[in-house]
Amino acid sequence: MILEDFLIKSGTEKNLAELILFLSEQAGPVRQGFLTHCMNTSVCGTRNMFGEDQKPLDKYADDVFVEGLKKSRLVRYIATEEQDRIIEVKDAKTNFGVVIDPLDGSSLLDVNLCVGSIIGIYPGPVLMKGSAMVAALYMLYGPLTLLTVTTGHGVHEFVKDETGKFVLREENIRIPEGKIYAPGALRRDYLPAHARWIAGLESAGYKLRFSGCFVADVHQILHKGGVFTYPGYKGKEKGKLRILYEANPMGMIVCEAGGAVSNGSTDYREIRPEAIDQTTPIYIGGKKEISQIEKYMKEG
Repeated sequence: MILEDFLIKSGTEKNLAELILFLSEQAGPVRQGFLTHCMNTSVCGTRNMFGEDQKPLDKYADDVFVEGLKKSRLVRYIATEEQDRIIEVKDAKTNFGVVIDPLDGSSLLDVNLCVGSIIGIYPGPVLMKGSAMVAALYMLYGPLTLLTVTTGHGVHEFVKDETGKFVLREENIRIPEGKIYAPGALRRDYLPAHARWIAGLESAGYKLRFSGCFVADVHQILHKGGVFTYPGYKGKEKGKLRILYEANPMGMIVCEAGGAVSNGSTDYREIRPEAIDQTTPIYIGGKKEISQIEKYMKEG
C-alpha cells in the first residue's frame, strides 16, 4: 500500500494528509542533491543560529523544504534549524506550523554515513508544547530511503520503491525490549547521576551504538530497543539537542510506539519552548530505561 492510500484508509484529515504527502515528496530532491553537493564536503563559510558551520547540502536541503512549503502554501509557520527566525507564509491555506531539521547528521556526509530529515507538524504556531503536535515524521537516506510517520495513531514505516512511491513496509511499530545504548557527550563531562545510570546500563550488558546522527540512532532503537541520550553535561547543563527540531518530533514518534522520553526529570514534550533555539537534555527510548534515569536524577 502506498503512503497516499494508507493516509486515506487511516482517516487522516485531508489537509494534514496533503501536507504529509508533500513533505514526503521532498525526499527525492534532497536525495538528488547528494549527487551535486556531497562531492564538496567543505563548509559554506556561514553558520546557523547554533554557531555550527553549514555545509552546502545543509543549505540546499533547507531551501528544498522552505521554498517548497512557501510555494505550496500548505502551512502558515515554518521553523528550521538553519533559519534564525520563524517564517510566516502569506495567504496560507491552513494554520499548520512545521518544524524541520532538514539534514540531521550532516557532519557524517564526508564519510558517507546515514543522514536524515526530521519534521514535526503543529496545529498552529510552533512555540507550543511537543505534546500538541498532530503529526511527526522522519526520512532516512541510507541504502534505502525510508519514511517513518505518526499522526497520533501508531507509527508506520514506508520505503521508497523504484517508481519513487513510498510503500508500506511495517505497520504499528512497537519499540521492543533491547540492550542498545547510544550516548552523546564526553564521558569526562558526565554529571554524577547520569554517570551512574550509564554504568548501570553497561553492567547490565548494553551495547554502545552511536553514529553521530540522532535520527539514525533513534531509528535503530525504535526497531531494536534500548535508549538514546544526549544529556546535560558539565558546561552545557541544558543539553545540546534542539527541543523544537529534534527532541519533540522524535519524541512523538517514540512515545506513539510505546516508548518514553525525558529530560532526566520529566517528559520534555510538556515543556513549552520559549525560543526556537532552546535546547534540552534528552533521553529517548524504552520506558524501563527512561524510568531508571529519572530515578537516578531524583536521587541526585
